[in-house]
Amino acid sequence: MDTVQPAAGGLTAQTLRGEITRVVYENNDGDFSVVRIADAQGVEHTVVGNFSGVFEGQNLEVTGRYESHKEFGTQLRAEHFRFLLPSTRAGIIKYLASGMIDGIGPKYAENIVNYFGDKTLEILDHYSARLKEVPGIGKKRAAQISAAWKAQAARREIFIFLQGLGISSLYCQKLYKEYGGRAAEIVKANPFRLADEINGIGFLMADNIAAALGLETGSPQRLAAGTVYTLNQLTVSGHCCYPVEEFIAKCAETLRVEPGVAARGVDEAVGQGLIRIDHELAYPLNLLRAETELPRYIYGLGSARRHAGLRLVKITPAEGLRLSEEQHRAVERAGRYPLNIITGGHGVGKTTVIHEIVRRALAAKLKVYLAAPTGRAAKRMSEAAGFPAKTIHRLLKWEPAEHKFSYDADHKLPCDLLIVDEISMLDLPLALCLFRAVNFGTSVILVGDADQLPSVGPGNVLHSFLQSGLFAVTRLTQVFRQGAGSRIIANAHRVNHGELPERSDDKPQLTDFYWIEQEDPDKVLDLIIRLQTERIPRRFNFDPRNDIQVLTPMNRGSCGTRSINERLQQLLNSGHKPQFKVGDRVFKAGDRVMQIANNYDKNVFNGDLGRIANIDGKEKVFSVFYGDRKMVQYEFTETDQLTLAYAITIHKSQGSEFPAVILPLLNQHYLMLQRNLLYTGMTRAEKLLILIGGLKAVSMAVRNTRLEPRFSQLTQRLVALRKGEQSDVS
Repeated sequence: MDTVQPAAGGLTAQTLRGEITRVVYENNDGDFSVVRIADAQGVEHTVVGNFSGVFEGQNLEVTGRYESHKEFGTQLRAEHFRFLLPSTRAGIIKYLASGMIDGIGPKYAENIVNYFGDKTLEILDHYSARLKEVPGIGKKRAAQISAAWKAQAARREIFIFLQGLGISSLYCQKLYKEYGGRAAEIVKANPFRLADEINGIGFLMADNIAAALGLETGSPQRLAAGTVYTLNQLTVSGHCCYPVEEFIAKCAETLRVEPGVAARGVDEAVGQGLIRIDHELAYPLNLLRAETELPRYIYGLGSARRHAGLRLVKITPAEGLRLSEEQHRAVERAGRYPLNIITGGHGVGKTTVIHEIVRRALAAKLKVYLAAPTGRAAKRMSEAAGFPAKTIHRLLKWEPAEHKFSYDADHKLPCDLLIVDEISMLDLPLALCLFRAVNFGTSVILVGDADQLPSVGPGNVLHSFLQSGLFAVTRLTQVFRQGAGSRIIANAHRVNHGELPERSDDKPQLTDFYWIEQEDPDKVLDLIIRLQTERIPRRFNFDPRNDIQVLTPMNRGSCGTRSINERLQQLLNSGHKPQFKVGDRVFKAGDRVMQIANNYDKNVFNGDLGRIANIDGKEKVFSVFYGDRKMVQYEFTETDQLTLAYAITIHKSQGSEFPAVILPLLNQHYLMLQRNLLYTGMTRAEKLLILIGGLKAVSMAVRNTRLEPRFSQLTQRLVALRKGEQSDVS
């Protein structure tokens, strides 16, 4: 056993090897412990780290840095560790008596070690049948101890192997849970498999594991995996495909190889059927299929001569209803054309049009379905139309056991008229699932704001539909009286027209829009906290925990979601509450959280907002309440699907509206400062919007109309289907 002396300031990594004399603390999820370790000279050291399954009597080798804690004194913070078997009689007794082996308590541990002495562990490993020789241990107990020791030894060896590759204890547990005793074998055979099968392990972590295993940089396995990862990362940025030459350059950056080697990786991925090349564009298989299949459904629906909407024309307008010329055109077109898009900005009366179309459809005895991409958008649509709406996922009915939607190409939605709101949020994969399920003869009306941000997922579906010539498009531009007095709506339209928002004035009466000019990020953060916790609740009577939402362009930075969430969690959800920690993130009962990935099995989707209802530390599970009486249970290891949501990005806010919004826009956000981003953030506020930012940052956003390209061929494929046809739709 090695001995070390603490280094001042903990600047130098040091190694400590010794016996665990005491487990001071172990948290409920078993991934953080505080232990006392005695070195070879008997000197005890306090060690803290992400250990799992520690027991007194175990030997542990730890590499880390010493630090000084004002309350607990000098302690070694472990960065890497591995378990060792004890080597002394006392250590072996303590180790066996720790409770880790079923059938062995303190009495039997002492009896076994007294009988076999220093050879105890060797006996347990290779000659466990001899346990019957120990006084008091019969054949049944000997078999029980033998089985428990072998199971524990196998798990221990697997963990030692995995930890030796730099895999944290949390992911060791995930791997063991997924693969059991084959975990080490599977990791050795193909570490890149983990990126596809284990939540939270991406290519970069798998690549580090592969390097630790000695896998060559230019191995076909690594090159193919890096190619797929690079393409998937591009789809996260909204692309459906990517030009091959530029894609090879991106792959070279990811893989840290020359372009020629990266090109081999692309060929390898194509050869394995992992990606496809189409028209000199690299595609993930699912997105190429979606791009080629979706246009056929759109064209078929648009070509229908007989469609349910024709029956709307016979229904007279509602008595006393006054529609603008634009709105009247939108309603009339719903009866004339099988495919319609109604687009326009905030406050232009889109919901009024929906309400009238639904009224006429019900009068014509049509079966009507309303849908929207998110739960909040669906709820708002229901309230506006006076008719129930569902999320698209719930409309199509996901079947967890079969891993598919109930409604699809073989089982169509039983409706005559389908109206889908917030269509700017519709990405390519979801659009395909939706239109697969629509029967020819059904009339489809898509409603949305073309000036908002495109979907979070891949594609720019609304843009492609607008450009295709297959939809009747009605643009609403007139702002109505109910919005005319709103400074939120007026300023959102100013921004959309390339003008700065109006400055806040010093008039004493309350209004719904304020622009606070402040450029210093630290002062802005303090201002956000004061507005959220004090000023807005006091002046406007909003609940700080439920009514006020911070929206920011980015996750990182002093005014990014991570920093703001940490501060607001401390202030809005303080006190002694059940909680747990994963890595450096703390989750408490009562925390506002957001689902950040589609989980079809749990029926929760990217962007769903909820609140942690309860935490069971013993079972390592917690529940999130998402509204509508829906409670969803998670394991502690599934927190990579969630993030705190006191502050969220503007992108993640799409489809939602909040009573009050605080929107910081600073120079540190310059990479994201675009007109559609600012416009989308502003239009999320229902009753109060407070914009915080300097003139330079806001001006930059208003002026910047340059949209980052999203590579896709959907528009071209749609146009190709109607090529040579004349269309009277404008």
